[in-house]
Order: sequence, then C-alpha cells, then structure tokens
Amino acid sequence: MNDSAGAVASTPGFAEWSFSAEPDSVRSARGLVRNALADWGLAAISDVTVLLVSELVTNALRYASGPIGVRMYCRPLPGSGGRALLVEVSDPVKDPPRERAAAPEDEGGRGLQLVACASRRWGTRRGTVGKTVWFELALPSGA
Repeated sequence: MNDSAGAVASTPGFAEWSFSAEPDSVRSARGLVRNALADWGLAAISDVTVLLVSELVTNALRYASGPIGVRMYCRPLPGSGGRALLVEVSDPVKDPPRERAAAPEDEGGRGLQLVACASRRWGTRRGTVGKTVWFELALPSGA
C-alpha cells in the first residue's frame, strides 16, 4: 500500500478509508478491501467486491481532485433474514456519474454497467460536499 491511504476506521464488519486523488489509490483500495474481506471471512465475495471498488475509485480519481472515501459494512437485508455488504465510494464532485453506452471499440465507459450487473442494487446520493456512489452485494448464507 502507499501513503495515499489512511484508515479512518476498521472493526469487524465495518471499514472506512480515505485516499488522496493519486493513481496508486486504486491499487491501495483493492488491497485494503481484499484484506478486510478476508479478515471478516468473506473471501467468497472478494473478487467481485474488489472489481467494483476498483471501477468506482477509478471513476472518482478520473474526475475528482480531492479525497476519495471508501466505506464498507455488513448489514441485515430487511425481510429476508439474509445479510448484505454495502460499499460506498465518495468524492468531492457533486455531479452524479452517468451510465453510457460504450461502443465496442471504446476503452472505457463500462464501469457503471458492470456495477449495475454485478451488484444486488446500486445508486448515488449527494452529500453536503460531493457525492457517494454505492453498491450492495448479498452475502453468502451463514456469513
């Protein structure tokens, strides 16, 4: 990991980090998320979680010049008895991301489509400063 990552909080089932807007932040975010999920016994959803975090941090890095926040925590799914992992990526840019149709030869433009397809649900919300893009993954039974 690099010095661009700062642990804000980390306990079993909850973690939060802040990253400077530097290219190495994407790699740092992937590693910290993977390690936290392993510590929580959630390695089964590690690959998809790391992929989606990587996409959202890359998007934030592309448009933001300030800090990028990553927060993830486990929560119950209302009415189902199951649990979910909620992951949030925040940046200081107020404009919400836009899904776009990428042409076959385009090198980018598929990140939000990937998030939409791979997650249980996802969305955005504005904050007092900037926005948060979030996604939710169902946890395996017994997790």
